Amino acid sequence: MDLRFEGRVVLVTGAGGGLGKEYALAFAERGASVVVNDLGSDSKGGGKSSAAADKVVEEIRARGGKAVANYDSVEDGDKVIQAALDAFGRIDVVVNNAGILRDRSFPRTSDLDWDLVQRVHLRGSFLVTRAAWNHMKKQNFGRIIMTASAAGIYGNFGQANYSAAKLGLLGLSNTLAIEGRKYNIHCNTIAPVAGSRLTEQVMPPDLVAALKAEYVSPLVLWLCHEQCEENGGLFEVGAGWAGKLRWERSLGSIVRKKDQPMTPEAVRDQWDEVCDFTNATKPVSVEESLQSIVSVMSRVESGGPAATATSSSAGIDPKAAIGQKLPHTSFTISPTQCILYALGVGMSTKDPDYLRFLYEGHPDFSCLPTFGVIPSQATMTDGSLGSIPGFNIDPTKILHGEQYLQVFKPLPTSGTIVSKATVTDVLDKGSGAVLLLDVNSYCGDELICYNQWTVFVVGAGGFGGKRTSDKAKPPLPPPKRAPDAVVIDSTTRDQAALYRLSGDWNPLHIDPSFAAMGGFDTPILHGLCSFGFAARHVLKQFANNDPARFKAIKVRFVKPVLPGQSLQTEMWKEGNRIHLQCKVKETGTVVLAGAYVDLHDAPEAAVETPKQVLEAGSLQSELVFTEIGRRIKESGSDLVKKVNAVFSWEITKDGKNAEQWTIDLKNGSGSLHKGSFGGKPDVTFTVSDEDFMEVVQGKVDPQKAFFAGKLKVRGNVMLSQKLQVILKDHAKL
Repeated sequence: MDLRFEGRVVLVTGAGGGLGKEYALAFAERGASVVVNDLGSDSKGGGKSSAAADKVVEEIRARGGKAVANYDSVEDGDKVIQAALDAFGRIDVVVNNAGILRDRSFPRTSDLDWDLVQRVHLRGSFLVTRAAWNHMKKQNFGRIIMTASAAGIYGNFGQANYSAAKLGLLGLSNTLAIEGRKYNIHCNTIAPVAGSRLTEQVMPPDLVAALKAEYVSPLVLWLCHEQCEENGGLFEVGAGWAGKLRWERSLGSIVRKKDQPMTPEAVRDQWDEVCDFTNATKPVSVEESLQSIVSVMSRVESGGPAATATSSSAGIDPKAAIGQKLPHTSFTISPTQCILYALGVGMSTKDPDYLRFLYEGHPDFSCLPTFGVIPSQATMTDGSLGSIPGFNIDPTKILHGEQYLQVFKPLPTSGTIVSKATVTDVLDKGSGAVLLLDVNSYCGDELICYNQWTVFVVGAGGFGGKRTSDKAKPPLPPPKRAPDAVVIDSTTRDQAALYRLSGDWNPLHIDPSFAAMGGFDTPILHGLCSFGFAARHVLKQFANNDPARFKAIKVRFVKPVLPGQSLQTEMWKEGNRIHLQCKVKETGTVVLAGAYVDLHDAPEAAVETPKQVLEAGSLQSELVFTEIGRRIKESGSDLVKKVNAVFSWEITKDGKNAEQWTIDLKNGSGSLHKGSFGGKPDVTFTVSDEDFMEVVQGKVDPQKAFFAGKLKVRGNVMLSQKLQVILKDHAKL
């Protein structure tokens, strides 16, 4: 299906010629209303004319498109955006394309040469984008393009001012991508190579003629379309080719030891390792960039060997590692330990329901189920990972990626727990290696809980191993609808200090100077502390704080939390599985993703049968959707691969909307739920309950129902044919 922009308002700066003109024409051709901004100056920023913008507007209108001209400088960003609002009432897309050149060798670059280039490229893009930002936030949609250059990425003789501005735009874009993500505002950067009034000054004429602007605009249109999820990317594009760039970092070398000074001689002696890009890492965030530095500090301060990180993939042998058993660990549990843990994950006597976890004299005194991670964590902290054959890796590169916990019976409040760990699988993710570690914990001879620790080793990939494992407990996306429950809970400034008493002594969570060296304003909260917060929210909301109802939990750790921030747990109930997502309320940043909690049935819960569903409502279609839901559960993953679409059904009764169903065969392993879809469905059907039954039972041909006006379809009509895979076998429906 063609990408269209009807209803979207697009601003292109510097659109009087070259790339900007091509963008404006292309957006207009596909239905957008376009604001053609151009000051009409020359390539050095001199002069002013309305002719360039007017000519492009005339060309768009001659083709039947919608466009207005704007002649303001990009330094008057508010005026530029106001032109879009006055003409079309909104702003959806901003393409920052305006630019000038004032090339000089560095010692000959004047203050004016520097300032003018910075003002047009960097400051101008900032001012225009800032003026559009709040409008995009309110409408929960925005697409922004920053225009960098190969000169900014790689440097170029005589263009110090231009290069600095262009790379500055990349930094601006990366931050806007982070801040805009929760508002559906995406910001990407392009470094185009095309013939224009700027490039004609630095390229041969025949090359300028061959590098057509029309070979760049398709990438810009895709990045600005609502279907595109790309955010924070950098792309080089030209001559019909496009490629994505990313940062790369060598594995480096640790050049200091505990209680010894770091010397330039040590740097010199290990310079080859510092500069060796074999098995290089590719950090994509500040957190990921700093994590290895923090890990190094932890390793050095603990007095461990200052090993280089160059072993990585050379030390990975999955065949030797898989199946290896680690030394058993023993943990003594007591009421004090149980209570400390409950306090550490935010429980308080302010809530009387929590007293059973905080007072050893309570008649139902219990241990929180997620305490089950504590006895097994010694496997991760006692150095045993370094003893695994075929897994010779740098321990400073280890990150905690995911956690799965299954509890087989309520945890004891006293006794000795023995944990036995086995390497289940080793995966090659390219940028790193993943270790799956299964840990079974026993009280006496009785298995009480099972943990799967998913450990990511930065830079240790590339050894030719498999990328996935059927032994992994996978994270799952939440349903595409509003959550059924939301709980917001504040952490305290001392939350990490309290939680660490349960056994995680990493100074990153307590020492401000250590945290500062890692790039954090304050010590960060343990990921497993957020894990505990989220689990108890589910336990209270859906299980009446009954630990016997708790079966299992899975989470993927995404971002850190700072003590004092509030955790917002969003929950979706799907039978006995509670999908959840945990955010920092103050920033909207997701910290736990792909998460869920499985519960046991409540003792008195009655199971609703299809017959009861039918009796509870008056719609025959209820039973059909019940059967469709069963089919999705049985073979959802296969259906998602075959269909890859979201269908919305609006069922009417007596001419009025009676029910809405969403069949999601695009996300995760597929799902069915009542109500609207969180995003935009691919196809929406409107049909009466009676006609729906006639169609799904094969009594009425769908095409005849469509042409008779009984079945109305909106969206991608062709996708409706794929519904046959779940509507076949009419008798069972």
